Amino acid sequence: MPNTIEEVMRYIEEEDAKFIRLAFRDAFGVQKNISVMPGEIKKAFERGIPINAREIAGYREGPYGLLYLKPDAETLTVLPWRPDHGRVLRMYSDVFTPDGKEYEADTRAFLKKAVAESEKEGIAFRFGTEMEFYLFRKDENGNPTRTPHDLAGYMDIAPEDKCENIRREICLTIERMGLTPERSHHERGPGQNEIDFHYAKPLKAADQMTTFRMAVGTIADRYGLTADFSPVPLQGMPGNGYHINMYAEDRDGNDMARYAAAGILNRIRDITVFLNPADASYTRFGVNAAPYKINWSGTDESVLMFVETYMGRVRAELRSPDASGNPYLVYALLVLAGLEGIREKRPLSEEMSEDSLPLPHSRREAAHFARKSDFVKRTVPESLLREYLR
Repeated sequence: MPNTIEEVMRYIEEEDAKFIRLAFRDAFGVQKNISVMPGEIKKAFERGIPINAREIAGYREGPYGLLYLKPDAETLTVLPWRPDHGRVLRMYSDVFTPDGKEYEADTRAFLKKAVAESEKEGIAFRFGTEMEFYLFRKDENGNPTRTPHDLAGYMDIAPEDKCENIRREICLTIERMGLTPERSHHERGPGQNEIDFHYAKPLKAADQMTTFRMAVGTIADRYGLTADFSPVPLQGMPGNGYHINMYAEDRDGNDMARYAAAGILNRIRDITVFLNPADASYTRFGVNAAPYKINWSGTDESVLMFVETYMGRVRAELRSPDASGNPYLVYALLVLAGLEGIREKRPLSEEMSEDSLPLPHSRREAAHFARKSDFVKRTVPESLLREYLR
């Protein structure tokens, strides 16, 4: 795909594109967009397209009534479910103030800033993701129900697994959009699925998750189903996790993942409200193999942090987040907490320690930890903090 402004302009003309969606996200990672005609793209790159900030969560209490979207040329993709004639394209956009500065409450800008800080110190992070979701049927009026699409279990196959063809179409579709799915399978819950992604740099990994959720919802709807990424869609059944795998190394190629994992564990209670912002997030903890204590292991994959050495490289997997979190904010905080652990050369605590503290039991408790955290106060923009600590 094109990756410069000039290439984008040429691609729009050659592909007969009629609408270009400039996508961005609110404080909670909900994707928003505004569509522009091809004649507006040059203006979008140079001056930005105005949006009403007062209607966007995380922006509305800021000092600006209008903010401006400037597209990132490297994120251009075709929406493959739209008609080939008069194609619809999408670019992710960064949010700018009227005086041309990146808006600090834009979580994509926050992630870029965190990555720049780590790169300045010679540390490179890469994230791979495992995201779970349920597929539910709709009623005769097209409204979502709580009836799962099938009753299959973990890694079952057809005919019990009725989601197989949908997962395949999701993977093929997002691959056409430039994403890199790695594996897919039926999860433990009825109608529950998981699709995993290859490792990517933090910004690309966050962009992928935003695109993925949009694509899953769109394709599910075409099958007469609805996709549910919420933490606990069905009481008594496995919740939806958003497991995040991480590699970290310095500029000389030295493995830093264990230090980074220790840094994240040290700050996990401070940042849980951002990783798990829904009330239902906390009913998932401690149920059906979801973690509930701040611990780690190299053998037990049901703990909070699984740290594995495979073929000479250390992989750390954080298992507490769920998909109600904003991936840009989540990855930014993991980078910053991991970077703190690397700076301090913080060792991991005793494996599966009996003295492990619990994760917060409620969103209110998680907000309390964030409110009194020096780490959160010096890293998270004030407007985002206000939105999450309401």
